[in-house]
Amino acid sequence: MATPELPKVALIAGPTASGKSALATELARRTGGTVINADSAQVYAELRVLSARPSPQEEAQAPHRLFGHVTGDQDYSAARWAEEAKAEIAAAHARGSLPILAGGTGMYIRTLLDGIAPVPDIDPAIRAEVRALPVVETYRQLSRLDPAAAHRLNPADTTRIARALEVVRSTGRPLADWQAERVGGIAATIDLVPLVLLPDRAWLAERCDRRLAAMFDEGAIEEVRALLARDIGPSAPVRRAIGVAEIAALLEGTLTRDDALARAQAATRQYAKRQYTWLRHQPPADWPRTDATETFNRLDHFERLLH
Repeated sequence: MATPELPKVALIAGPTASGKSALATELARRTGGTVINADSAQVYAELRVLSARPSPQEEAQAPHRLFGHVTGDQDYSAARWAEEAKAEIAAAHARGSLPILAGGTGMYIRTLLDGIAPVPDIDPAIRAEVRALPVVETYRQLSRLDPAAAHRLNPADTTRIARALEVVRSTGRPLADWQAERVGGIAATIDLVPLVLLPDRAWLAERCDRRLAAMFDEGAIEEVRALLARDIGPSAPVRRAIGVAEIAALLEGTLTRDDALARAQAATRQYAKRQYTWLRHQPPADWPRTDATETFNRLDHFERLLH
């Protein structure tokens, strides 16, 4: 008996400013596909400009899902995104539409494809207590209860250190033990057609700088002003999006516009560098990589989806 053909899912992964949106939109236009966001900043409704979400013109060319559908006061996670992405992939398949994942958030992609560690819900009292501890004390406790995690993590990485400590205190098992188990991944149930965009680094850096300057001119400052006017705590993920802190300092008068722009550009280049490194080394070796920068050249990699 012939093996049933698995449903196809395209994946366009790349660092920020590498041209994922344009490629995904063109692929969707040519195939009748649906673009599904896989970028952690682009989920937020408040940050259309600053997160470089697809333009209204791009969105009008093909269905787009999971863009700007979350408000900044919500507690959003890779696990929630993966569940929503699974639902959107299934809905696209049901319509006869090719799902096209587009983004550069490695945690999102890994969670969707490989699954997530089945860590039980953390005791709220333990979570509150851990999050209230000074950083030095959090790291000291982690060194005692989970020395392997303490050795592996940077002492300044407060979020991951707190997470590792709350898991071991709440469950009695180190986070690494839980992470060795993965549940819910869809990799074995789909025919994944991936492409990793790795353009020339100098080209990417120049594009990042140019795009940030355009964002400052085209509404990013007003977006952050509106965000700051809302009752959203400083630790909320939306407040940590690149550019928010720099523009906030501009609005507070502690940075000039030129300095705020320069710092946001530098932060974006650093983020792109981290994404570039992850995408070069972490995805499977058989995932095609391309340094092409023109959309029509990149489309060649999806030839089997276009016929």
